[in-house]
Amino acid sequence: MSGLRWATLLPIAAYFAAMYVIGFYAMRLTNRASLDKGGCGSTYMEEYMTGGRASGGFVLAMTLVATYLSAGSFIGGPGTAYTHGLAWVFLAMAQIPTGYYTLMVLGKKFAIVSRKTGANSISDFLRARYNSGAVLIIASLSIICFLIAAMSAQLIGAARLLQGSTGLDYRSALIFFAVTVVVHTAIGGFRGVVFNDTLQGVVMTLSTLALFAAVLSRGGGVASIVQQMKALDPGMITPYGVQEGFMSVPWVSSFWVLVGFAVVGIPAVAQRAMSYRDSKSLHSGIIYGAVVSIVMLLGMHLAGAFGSVLVSDISSGDLVIPTLITTLFHPVVAGLVLAGPLAAVMSTVDSQLLVVVAAIVNDLLVNYVNPGLKTNLRALRRITVGTCLAVGAVTVALAFDPPELMVWLNLFATAGLLSTFLWPTILGLYWKGANAPGALAGMAAGIGTYLYFNYLMPRPLGLHPIVPSLVLSLAAFVVVAKMTKKPSREIIRLFWGL
Repeated sequence: MSGLRWATLLPIAAYFAAMYVIGFYAMRLTNRASLDKGGCGSTYMEEYMTGGRASGGFVLAMTLVATYLSAGSFIGGPGTAYTHGLAWVFLAMAQIPTGYYTLMVLGKKFAIVSRKTGANSISDFLRARYNSGAVLIIASLSIICFLIAAMSAQLIGAARLLQGSTGLDYRSALIFFAVTVVVHTAIGGFRGVVFNDTLQGVVMTLSTLALFAAVLSRGGGVASIVQQMKALDPGMITPYGVQEGFMSVPWVSSFWVLVGFAVVGIPAVAQRAMSYRDSKSLHSGIIYGAVVSIVMLLGMHLAGAFGSVLVSDISSGDLVIPTLITTLFHPVVAGLVLAGPLAAVMSTVDSQLLVVVAAIVNDLLVNYVNPGLKTNLRALRRITVGTCLAVGAVTVALAFDPPELMVWLNLFATAGLLSTFLWPTILGLYWKGANAPGALAGMAAGIGTYLYFNYLMPRPLGLHPIVPSLVLSLAAFVVVAKMTKKPSREIIRLFWGL
């Protein structure tokens, strides 16, 4: 610990302390609101998982953007841009429409349906839409498995960030960060997550702008930096990257599916479309979200790519952002700027953790193991907090032995979730013929083919595995749904009012 950079570490510790304060404040609001609504377990879960569906436009935008933009966008993505150059910056821009796609595709109908059915999560929506225990169980298990992998990737990114900037060893940094995010999520629930996401979204934006300006200043401007990148390796400034064949047209195009359009199938992101207050909040959230996404994504990935001429001799591309920050800023200021990338990770992990807890407690435990918990506020609150802490501990254990570049683990988890949820969610909302057998066939085909392609045929036809997986999942869903019994009249009436 003798190498600790205390001037950088102390501002970060103060920022983390603020997360605890917000968490305890949110816990009081959640408990008070659930008691005001009757004090039973079901009202507690609604407050804990959706915050009473009262998010305004700015808060909606901040929590949506902060939930999706994560260690992959602030650490892993810039780290890969450091290695592959401007080609990866172009690929990463597919994430810009995240808020637009999510809120426009799901939008009003998702919010209306979730209120009518009392859905607090995407699994609740699927249970109401398909009336199938098998659909719910597959959805819940997929959430648990893939989101724990995703959270491990986020914790790896945060630990590397702290390791490279403060002098903490990797495992100490991992525990320092993980305890903060798990505890504030466990005690604060959705309100705590949203409050923190709003603060973190502002911090992320300011941090991105400060870092990008410093990189441009040190590098002598965009033109000078690009010339230096060309001298380093001409592939750094081409659309194809430094590795021949890596950034092919089919591969890049498929990433626009993976991290662009298909993000509506990510449970933690989709859940935000259940939580806004009114149509005005939805519309303003779309605008705010698009602007903030552009600033963060373009700024951080360009900083990573431009860092190739400012930073050398680092053991992993994931360390380029912390190295740039500690090199370009005074140690105290560096601690404040580092709060941006750390906020990005924290805001994603807390949202994902909340979804996993909902899958375990709300979807599996309450529905299949002990339905009596719906009326027992005290027991349900205790079990929910305990589950959150237990899942956090498992995630930390998995992050103890990290891969070289965490972006690939993050993309694996994202694609796994999309292959499970995209079509059951979209078709369930907009196609009256969608039924439980079709949903089961689509989910099984999506998960099975994605795992097959990912491990045995990583680039089918030059594409990312998510593209053929989604195509085959859609085909299986539609074919089976057409061949089997239509949804009941009660489900059609509930969702379409006919």
